[in-house]
Amino acid sequence: MRRRLLFPLICVVGAVGLIALTLLGVRIYASLQGPPLEPWHTLVPHELSLAELDRADWSVYLAAENRAFAEVRAEVTGKLDAEERIPTNRYFAGSPIYPGHFQQDWNRSFVLEPDGPVRGAVVLLHGLTDSPYSLRHVAKLYAERGFVSIGLRLPEHGTVPGALTSSRWERWLAATRLAMREARRRAGADGPIHLVGYSNGAALALMCAIDALDNPAQPRADRIVLLSPMVGITVFARFAGLAGLPAILPAFAKTAWLGILPEYNPFKYNSFPVNAARQSYELTQALQGALRDHAQRGALQAFPPVLTFQSLLDETVRTSAVLSSLHSVLPEGRSELVLFDLNHNAKLDALLRPTVRAEMARLMPAEPRDFRVTILTNASPNDAAVEERTYAPRAVVPQVRSLGLFYPRDVFSLSHIAIPFPMDDGLYGMEPSALPTEDFGIHLGSFAGRGERGSLIMGLDVLVRMTANPFMPYLLERIGAEITAPRGAPAPR
Repeated sequence: MRRRLLFPLICVVGAVGLIALTLLGVRIYASLQGPPLEPWHTLVPHELSLAELDRADWSVYLAAENRAFAEVRAEVTGKLDAEERIPTNRYFAGSPIYPGHFQQDWNRSFVLEPDGPVRGAVVLLHGLTDSPYSLRHVAKLYAERGFVSIGLRLPEHGTVPGALTSSRWERWLAATRLAMREARRRAGADGPIHLVGYSNGAALALMCAIDALDNPAQPRADRIVLLSPMVGITVFARFAGLAGLPAILPAFAKTAWLGILPEYNPFKYNSFPVNAARQSYELTQALQGALRDHAQRGALQAFPPVLTFQSLLDETVRTSAVLSSLHSVLPEGRSELVLFDLNHNAKLDALLRPTVRAEMARLMPAEPRDFRVTILTNASPNDAAVEERTYAPRAVVPQVRSLGLFYPRDVFSLSHIAIPFPMDDGLYGMEPSALPTEDFGIHLGSFAGRGERGSLIMGLDVLVRMTANPFMPYLLERIGAEITAPRGAPAPR
C-alpha cells in the first residue's frame, strides 16, 4: 500500500523538479541574451548598516552619503570605457544628464528651510529605485508654509542600481527613523511632524508610524500624506528571489536582474534587480501584517490622520489593497482616499481591457465606507472639465465641487509615477519649465515618441506612460490644508 502511494508522489515531485529546472534554464538563457552588466550594475557602494543607522544622527548620515557618492565617482565615473562615455549615460561626467553638473543634485538628501519661524518639520520618503527628486515640489510647499522639509535619500538609492542588489527594507526603515529624529530636533519638543511617502516610501511611512505606536521613545508623526502608496503589489514579487538564484555563480550574474537598461534618467534607476522586487514585497507583507494585528487589538486609535492620493489605474501597486488593507482598517473618520479617475472624455472605453472596467466598478464607492472617499472625474461624459466628488464617511451621496481643472485631450489616465510631478516639471512634465534650475539635460515627459519603432534606447511603453499630474494644483491645495489643520485631526472640508 505504501509503495502504491509512494510512486505517484515520486512522480509528482519529479515533475515539479523538472518544471523548475526547465524554468531555471529558460531564465538563464534569457539573461545571457541581454545586454552586459556595466560598472554601475556591479558596484555596491558602502552605506551605514542597520545598527549604525539606529545610532547615527543626521550629520553622520550625510557624511556616509558623501562617501558613497565619492565612491561612485571614483569607481564608475572615473573608470568608464570609451564606449560608455556617451551623452545618454548619467554616470559620464561629460553628459548633459550628469547630476554633478546641476545646480542641485536631487539624488542626495536635502533640507529646505522656511524663510520665517519654524512651525514644524516634515520627512519626505521617495520610492523604490527613485531619489529625493520626486518629492521636491511637495517639500517646497511645506517650506513655504513654515515647515523644515527633510528629503531623505533612502540607503542604496541615488548612487548606482547595483546598490539595490544588497539592500534590505529594514535599513530603509532605520533611515526613516533617523530622519524622524532629525525632524523632532528641528521642530522642537512641541512642533508638529508630518510624514510624506511616495510609493515604496509610503509603505515606510506607515511602518514608521505603526512602530511609533509601540515605542514611546520614537518620534510620532502628527499627520501622514501618501502618494501612490505601495500597500500591496503583485504576488510575482514573492517569488522574484528565485529568479536570481543562478546569480550565485559568477557566470550567471545577470540573472540577479529583472531588467538591464541604459541609465538615461538622472534621478531614477532604469535597471531593476531581483532583490529590489523581493524587498518591496517583504515590506508590503510586513506592513499588511502589522496593520491587521494592530487593528485586531484596537491599537490604531492613536494612528495619525492619513490622506492618500492614488490613480485608479496603477500598474505598480494594487489600488484595491489601498482600500482593503489600509483605509478599511484605520479608525473611522480618520482617513481619506483621493482617487484620480480615468479621462472618460478620451472616448477610449472600447479599447480598455474588460478587467480594467471591472476594476473601476469594484473600486468606486457603491456602498458607504468608514473613511472619506474623493473622486476626481469628468464633470459629465465628453467633458474634459474635472470635478471633485467627495463621499463623507458612511455617506452615499457625494458633495460636488467644480475645480476649474481639465484632463488633457490626449491623456486617458494618470499612472503610478505621475502623482507627485506638475505638468511643468523639468524632467517629467508634459510642458517643462524653461527655468535654468529646471534644465536636467533631458525632457522625458514631453517626448511624444512618434517615429519608427526599434530606433530608441528605451521602449515606447516607457514614453507613453503618463509622468506628470495635470491636477497637481489640487493635490498641493489639499496638502496645504493638511499643513494648517488642527493637530491630530483630519483637515476640515
